[in-house]
Amino acid sequence: MNIRNIAIIAHVDHGKTTLVDALLKQSENFKMKTDAPKDLIMDSNELERERGITIFSKNASIKYRDIKINIVDTPGHADFGGEVERIMRMVDGVLLLVDAKEGPMPQTKFVLRKAIQAGHKIIVVINKIDKPNARPKWVLSATYDLFFELGASESQIEFPVIYASAISGKAGYEPKLEKMENVESIFETIIKYIPEPVIDESKPLQMLTVNLAYDNYKGKIAVGRLYSGVLKKGEMVAHINRNGGIKQLKLSSVMLFDGLSRVDVEEANAGDIVAVAGIPDISIGETIADPKNPIALPTIQIDEPTIKMTFGVNTSPFKGKEGEYTTSRNLKDRLERELETDVALAVAPGETTDRWIVSGRGELHLAILVEKMRREGFELEVSKPQVIFKEVDGPPSPDGSGRVKKKMEPMELVSIETPEAYSGTIIEMMGKRSGVMKDMRVDQGIVYMDFTIPTRGLIGSRGEFLTNTKGMGIMNSIFLGYEEYKGEIWPETRGSIVATETGVSNNFGLVAAQGRGKLFISAGVPTYEGMVVGQNAKSGDVPVNVCKTKELTNFRSKNEGLQEQLEVPITLTLEDALSYIGDDEMVEITPKSVRIRKILLTDIERKRVRRAENN
Repeated sequence: MNIRNIAIIAHVDHGKTTLVDALLKQSENFKMKTDAPKDLIMDSNELERERGITIFSKNASIKYRDIKINIVDTPGHADFGGEVERIMRMVDGVLLLVDAKEGPMPQTKFVLRKAIQAGHKIIVVINKIDKPNARPKWVLSATYDLFFELGASESQIEFPVIYASAISGKAGYEPKLEKMENVESIFETIIKYIPEPVIDESKPLQMLTVNLAYDNYKGKIAVGRLYSGVLKKGEMVAHINRNGGIKQLKLSSVMLFDGLSRVDVEEANAGDIVAVAGIPDISIGETIADPKNPIALPTIQIDEPTIKMTFGVNTSPFKGKEGEYTTSRNLKDRLERELETDVALAVAPGETTDRWIVSGRGELHLAILVEKMRREGFELEVSKPQVIFKEVDGPPSPDGSGRVKKKMEPMELVSIETPEAYSGTIIEMMGKRSGVMKDMRVDQGIVYMDFTIPTRGLIGSRGEFLTNTKGMGIMNSIFLGYEEYKGEIWPETRGSIVATETGVSNNFGLVAAQGRGKLFISAGVPTYEGMVVGQNAKSGDVPVNVCKTKELTNFRSKNEGLQEQLEVPITLTLEDALSYIGDDEMVEITPKSVRIRKILLTDIERKRVRRAENN
């Protein structure tokens, strides 16, 4: 068969999507539409374009010398590891991209581990060789070390190496840009090194659903690899769900990938990546099989969630003013719909009928879900992210009645890159959060540090990190696994400036408030009692009437001509708000606004709770 199935994996921002674009543009069958974007064709989602990261895995197909190459672009961030783990079941090899200056990074380790565990052949592409201070020899040596560390097989360690400048659309076998003309060397290496799909013709029809898409005319579309057999349009197939239940249905459409498009075909053969329509309740990890001999493929195993948040119906005084979908039924349906396409997500009922506990792989994973819902017109409120603890059997109990339960918590490996001047501040910050330094090196005035730290210690740390490094630091983390509970982590004591009145913020009231700390809002913003309008410079909350206006009298004061200036307020993004909030606060999210509020809106309610806790 003239087919190759490959995935492209890399750390965030190492040029993976840019390289896919270069391969597409230089393939034989790709035609750029006039209305198509001129760059980053694969990052078609609005959120991906804004953030410059791949969030959702995507398929493309290119043709080179009569050989079809199916390419899957995968997310580089570990929070979207559920996407990476699924994709490994669709392909026979991977292109691993590594930055020619930075070398292997934490997410490189995460995605490469998944590829090695799947037993895939790996081609290493050292990208961005045109970068100032690029050091391809050092990067290649570090990449070999990483393969050994992750337990790669002998055949995997003997990987071919290609040097590239994806943004220039050039690649070659030597790290010299002037000797490169195009990306033909990548195509040639894929064909030579990545094996053809192995097909057992004795097996009946089997296809594993790895991705889902939706079409207004065709309905739900299942995307996956056809392991054996032939899929024909209009034929009956067996749908085997996760529980082993079998239904027989007729396929309304069979499609193959051509460039970025899905093209209708009469039949698809084993070894190809196929999309089918006509099975309305199919989910990821389920099998499409032969109706006469239905045999299920192994379901996809996904790492457990480590972070949870409570999602609920908006209960603020401004509820229903800015969103289209505001009811508990709307929220429930939307979360159930997300579960169909995001296998790394988990949803459980909350304490009340309008609350749900949503668990995911990290803060970014859940923040992206909230951002998607917000853009779709949903109003909701979410709690502070919390880690998910586990209990496991420990040593036998002294009385012999059983085993002592051990409390386990998720741990992260954090890699930090910062100017040398800020290293002491960062070491102190990580120490307060129970971080343990594992490695430290200095290179040309930049300090590189690795820490192991409880996931609890990372929650809310990114804002403090950027402040401590004056925005010049880079922090990346990956999930290491569960370890025994590390004890209490005492957070920095801080307080909020809380509005005491409902109305519109006023310059006079805000000037009085800004003397207490940093403001989150400017004049003319609607506020309500219990809304957090700023951060107190000291510990403890401070109530302020930001709607207060200056009393008008017939007398001129001594300083009438002087006017205090308002400082520019801090604009909080969704991630900033989630990092900021304390245990007694929530984030109210609407299509137009992100507000922080107290769970208990009135000062009287909050005092009553504090009094009860003290007693």
